[in-house]
Amino acid sequence: MSGGQRLEAAARNPGAGTVYAAWERFIGGADDVRGVRPEVAISWHRCREHYRVDPNTTEAPVAVAEVDHTPEHDVVFTELGFRAAAVAHEVAVAGGIVTVADATGRIVGEWGDSATRAVAAGCNLAPWYCWSESATGTNGMGTALESHAPVLIRGPEHWCRAFHDWTCAGVAVRHAVTREPIAVLNVSRWRGELPAAAGAWLSNAATRTQATLRRRARDSGTELVAAYHEARARSTTPLAALDTAGMVVIADDTASVLLGVPASAPAIDPTVRWNPRLPEMISAARYAGRQAARNPDWTGSTELFTHLADEPTPVSIRPVFLSGHLVGTLVRFGIRDGEQVPRAGAPARPRTPPRRVVGTRDNRMVLLPLPEVCFAESDGNDVWLATDQGLLRAAQQGLDKLDDELADAGFLRVHRRYLVNLSRVREVERRLKGELFLVMDDHTDKMVPVSRRNAPAVRRALDI
Repeated sequence: MSGGQRLEAAARNPGAGTVYAAWERFIGGADDVRGVRPEVAISWHRCREHYRVDPNTTEAPVAVAEVDHTPEHDVVFTELGFRAAAVAHEVAVAGGIVTVADATGRIVGEWGDSATRAVAAGCNLAPWYCWSESATGTNGMGTALESHAPVLIRGPEHWCRAFHDWTCAGVAVRHAVTREPIAVLNVSRWRGELPAAAGAWLSNAATRTQATLRRRARDSGTELVAAYHEARARSTTPLAALDTAGMVVIADDTASVLLGVPASAPAIDPTVRWNPRLPEMISAARYAGRQAARNPDWTGSTELFTHLADEPTPVSIRPVFLSGHLVGTLVRFGIRDGEQVPRAGAPARPRTPPRRVVGTRDNRMVLLPLPEVCFAESDGNDVWLATDQGLLRAAQQGLDKLDDELADAGFLRVHRRYLVNLSRVREVERRLKGELFLVMDDHTDKMVPVSRRNAPAVRRALDI
């Protein structure tokens, strides 16, 4: 079923009375969400447990955060603005409005019915106000930014009582490499149903924009590989090429060890690039991008702790451009050349680890204490949890995000596809070529592979 079809199917089954009763129970502290769609129940859980949004909020706050705009952002806003303007008349005739917001939920453009826009202004559904979930709870724009699929939020499915008269449908456009949201397109209507074609239109707009981003990412990858080979021919120092998100496109044998990624064929396809999981390296690459946008001749240097190294390694960073647009950086290890890159500031205050992980079964949200989760396995954007209650789909999409949330709660990423609860590792098996496998304490005695790059961290964590 396509994204547009999913929105239309949800719209045909409102169940407003049942949902409102569940909403009243849930804001009162109960976990009973019978009759509520899973994606909405999961959003409510985020609003109550993580964001602590007051359900009596009556208007969106002024947006205070701005995202640094890259060429990808400019492409997305241009395309979404064009598509929104193209259907503005059709949406206006149906009494609706169209909005485009950035990754923080800050509305940057609005089109549609003037009467509805006047009503929307009363709750700050207007440019320069913030509609992220953390600011205004469950809503079309904010919930779409949290989801990898189009979302429809009707009436009392909104977290805040003041928005219960609205129906909204939104879809996020995501970075081709990192899958982080760049922008969100949304259609809203006050006290009425959305146009029948809204779901298909939103999905089509997002799909076309994503295709443009993937094409640009592939072109950028090709240019980075060409720049890498040209630089490699002039020097034998360890070398890698990183895209603007700090992901590795290609690295030689030595650089791949330092970055903790495979030395493999170039990753021109944006979906198969490697995250070096070196926050200082990614921070330095992004700083280089900001500097190079102001001065194309900029080069920089710094020192970084790399994988399997006890001392920091000097690196130099040079930007790479395609048709005047920054596409990434070349990173040389072992040499200093150029302006000193500022070191990252003091580490952020430790976050309080979550007490539970949210899974879904059929039409229910399952709240799992952490000890009941044995391991998590990714399958594309979906994440499956092996638990004492059986195999459940995680509410959170993307293993990277779940890894970040559970990093301080006794979980460890051991493989590109696996995150394990260290307290549920029963045995460690070494094979002839040195590969490690973890025998997990679940009902299937699952054997989880440990990748070469993660083996040192696993040995340290398990003291073996």
